[in-house]
Amino acid sequence: MRNAYGTAILATLAFAATAAAAPVAQSLRPQARPAAAPLQSAPTPVPAPATSGTDAAASASIAAAALAALQSAPAAEPAAQAKAQSAALARSLRPQLRPTSAQADVILASERVSTSNAGFQRWIDGFEARARAKGIRSDVFKRAFRGVRYNTDVIQKDRNQSEFTKQIWDYLDSAASPVRVKNGQAALRKHARVLDQIEAKYGVEKEVVTAIWGLESAYGEHRGSIPIIDALATLAYDGRRGKFFEAQLIAALQILQSGDVAPRQMTGSWAGAMGHTQFIPTSYLAFAVDFTGDGKRDIWSENPADALASTAAYLKRSGWKKGQPWGVEVKLPRGFDHSSARRNNMRSPNDWAAMGVRDMNGRAVPNYGRASILLPAGAAGAAFMIFDNFAAIEKYNKADAYVIGVGHLSDRLKGGPPIQASWPRGYKPLSFNEKKEMQRRLKRKGFAVEKIDGIIGPNTINAIRAFQNSVGATPDGFPSQELMKLLKR
Repeated sequence: MRNAYGTAILATLAFAATAAAAPVAQSLRPQARPAAAPLQSAPTPVPAPATSGTDAAASASIAAAALAALQSAPAAEPAAQAKAQSAALARSLRPQLRPTSAQADVILASERVSTSNAGFQRWIDGFEARARAKGIRSDVFKRAFRGVRYNTDVIQKDRNQSEFTKQIWDYLDSAASPVRVKNGQAALRKHARVLDQIEAKYGVEKEVVTAIWGLESAYGEHRGSIPIIDALATLAYDGRRGKFFEAQLIAALQILQSGDVAPRQMTGSWAGAMGHTQFIPTSYLAFAVDFTGDGKRDIWSENPADALASTAAYLKRSGWKKGQPWGVEVKLPRGFDHSSARRNNMRSPNDWAAMGVRDMNGRAVPNYGRASILLPAGAAGAAFMIFDNFAAIEKYNKADAYVIGVGHLSDRLKGGPPIQASWPRGYKPLSFNEKKEMQRRLKRKGFAVEKIDGIIGPNTINAIRAFQNSVGATPDGFPSQELMKLLKR
């Protein structure tokens, strides 16, 4: 779980499509993880680190960097094979920690973790003291780090994220592909009993939980096989985002110390996301539940009950409102003021209807609550009226593409139609370097840009709109080749 990773992985405003049957490192989840939480015994969620003020806080999960791992062709994901579900309800979001055996303490206390990488070994030796200061027992640490290695494949994936980008329409084609919809409906039938119980307990619609499951791991088929301690230790030692990943590594050790999972079973993606719905360790500590009542919050096993319930618990605590849609596709009237399509411009559906905004059947959108208009591909693409539940999914992952993908897939699982508006397919997006050039040109022309970082968040979007207004262009805030041509005049 991004707050994932939540926002740990910086990116550009581009969206990735992925194969339903690709490994978790190439899942449809943009790699920013859900919001991390403090590492105390009763954690509460806090935003994951960002790097550039308003833009980074809003978009660190969104694009090239976070979506590098999403490059594979669509393929069918077979329905997840799960064991029979237990209906027992969880008693607590945070079970008490369970000590390991005294025998393990005696055997492991005298062992020294060692690797063949001298620099990595020195880092482990120093990290052990920091972990012990956080309450990690010596036997837990040594068991977790036994056989750990510096994983160069993890570093390569981390370094190369920004090289691959696709547009939102390509991402959504895969997110709600016919195969993914078919397999999701099969998963809903197969796990109907436990999903109904989860919905009754947490008030989150089962289709939404299943949609996250489908995008994160193809309904459990691709949960990741990389040892989490290896991956997180490598990323923490690497130093580029060492502080964040060291916090995740401490949280992973706390999970092992609790007894919820053994080191060999704690596997996941290269960036440390785990289980059916790809929680990062701090999000696990904050939100994971023991829904089956077996004493463990097991998000890794073939039985998806704990993972699905944990996802519902996450959304509930993020403000999910049952019965409210995430968003509704809408038609905008001729002459619509595109500068009013801002997240902070919240109006009632009746107010939007008075401005000529209608659903795709030409009717006013029902009064589900205050909403804003989102144009994820600018004026040339689809438009959505989005509600508070959009923000709840954003807590899981901040990328607009991901939130729309989850919401739209959940609608399709309910029998809803595909997105009806056309997209500007064939459009050549700005590269990461071109986005930085665009920001530099905006700043030179006197428009407020906080940082030249290639991140397209609210600050840059507002600057784009201000420039577009100044030259008489449609103020949709969309970074495009046409915008670059105008800036170069």
